[in-house]
Amino acid sequence: MEADISSQAVGLASNTDFSIISLFLRADIIVKSVIIILIVSSVYSWAIIFDKIRVFRKINKSADEFEDKFWKSKSAETFYNNLPASIDDPMAQLFKTSMQTVIKSRSRSSLSEKLPGILEINIEKQMSTIDKNYTFLATVGSTAPFIGLFGTVWGIMNSFQSIAISRNTSLAIVAPGIAEALFATALGLLAAIPAVVAYNKFSSDSKKYSQKLENFSKRFLTIV
Repeated sequence: MEADISSQAVGLASNTDFSIISLFLRADIIVKSVIIILIVSSVYSWAIIFDKIRVFRKINKSADEFEDKFWKSKSAETFYNNLPASIDDPMAQLFKTSMQTVIKSRSRSSLSEKLPGILEINIEKQMSTIDKNYTFLATVGSTAPFIGLFGTVWGIMNSFQSIAISRNTSLAIVAPGIAEALFATALGLLAAIPAVVAYNKFSSDSKKYSQKLENFSKRFLTIV
């Protein structure tokens, strides 16, 4: 008799579809919501990651080209006058806005006191644009595992409810709910791990680029 029950349970379990789509469709509204939130967060995180990779490649290359042209120019004012009207390089923007202050305040004796503060403000302004969306990566990295864990706990609760209602502890009854629960945990980790790695990497890149802007500012101050 026990052998018959076991064989039936194994047969039911083998007939159950454990594909990702089937796990999602079988889940209740809470687990489905958790899965959707994690998938959307993961997709948006990857969009940010690819965008930041592109941005850092671009600004590092343009910064090197800008510095090379700047130090080869005859004077800062001549170089400023030859700059194009629209330029999106952060270092060029830093120089442009700072040089505007120099030209307007050339007759003022307090320029040497005001310019360092202006340069610092301009650096912070450029870095705030570069650091955009870091908060989202940090949030996903820290909360996605817990959101997935919530889905896991909810799925396990549903499994226990199914056992209580059917009064059957066979694998066929327990397995689908457990699979849904573990799927939510896996998605949470899948969203969190790349976000944490990317956040740490881009934070390091931002610090290096900020230092590059500060070094340029110090050298710029020496020639003004």
